[in-house]
Amino acid sequence: MNMKSLTAVLLTLALALSAVSGALAVNEDIEGKVVIYTSMYPFMIDQMTAALKEEFPNLEAKLEYGGTGDLQTKLAGEMGDDLKGQLSCDMLMVAEPAYSLELKEYGYLEPVEIENPADLLRFDYDPEGYWYPVRTLNMVLAYNPEKYSLEEVPTTFKAFAEDRSLDGHISMGNPLTSGTAMAAIVALSDKYGYDYFKALGENHVMIESGSTALAKLQTGECKAIMILEESVLKIRKEENSPITVIYPEDGVILVPSTVMTIAENRSANANIEACEAVTNWLLSEEGQRCILSGYMHAVRKGMSEYPYDSMDTDALIEKDMGVDWERCYHDRDEIRGQFQEAVTMP
Repeated sequence: MNMKSLTAVLLTLALALSAVSGALAVNEDIEGKVVIYTSMYPFMIDQMTAALKEEFPNLEAKLEYGGTGDLQTKLAGEMGDDLKGQLSCDMLMVAEPAYSLELKEYGYLEPVEIENPADLLRFDYDPEGYWYPVRTLNMVLAYNPEKYSLEEVPTTFKAFAEDRSLDGHISMGNPLTSGTAMAAIVALSDKYGYDYFKALGENHVMIESGSTALAKLQTGECKAIMILEESVLKIRKEENSPITVIYPEDGVILVPSTVMTIAENRSANANIEACEAVTNWLLSEEGQRCILSGYMHAVRKGMSEYPYDSMDTDALIEKDMGVDWERCYHDRDEIRGQFQEAVTMP
């Protein structure tokens, strides 16, 4: 090989190595620290922390768990009555969009740009970039076929509340502390009115955590529960549980949980560049596959994958009952009050 040919080969090799190195180092320039408050389950936080560390090797990304209601209470205290307080986080991934509407109105969010959101996302987003859906939760019913036949359990949300054969044998989450439970009662009161709450109270629905409700399905103490699909899918795969999802005939309740960046002058670490990079990664195919591994549905259009033992996401969207997020925000106290009066204080 002559010198000219050798030089050409070496140059080609150098360019190839440079390209590989550049690909590996794509996010090495994202540095500093971000604190992310999230209502995702702790096992999912562990997975997400590891994925972010691999994608952003020089970024300290700390995810902290809290139920949506608990996080709202914590952040309300930090904001103060004058809404001028500094927050102890940089990003939020909470259960439902209503809180995003509230924080935007209070001036606590920073707009983040992603490319072609209308072509990218299956669900609504803030047109100014203040929040985007990042994972899709699905409120369903569930039962234990080893304890009861399908004919003995409700196949609609309406029957869940009104079928008196279920009296004292149904359970659901607390809308005062759970964002997804709150979304559910907003959707159901829109569809059936506040009489739905009265029917739940008359049927002596138990208000408790998902883990407690699942345990009662195992023993047969509960005939049916209202719960997030992901909780059932997880124990079906990891514990070989017989507990089965019922996709209600009167519609599922999809909850597109949002990701938000706190305004630079209100955030813990003022690291907007990192927050924007993390947001874009979360909405990438790789980030969405991480979401899928947590038994939640992807928000990206065109993704054919769906969680273990679930059903096609686009088919679920067709069955979606829908939630009025403006009502969920602006009428929150009234809705919660009606629920408490009918269900927890009869």
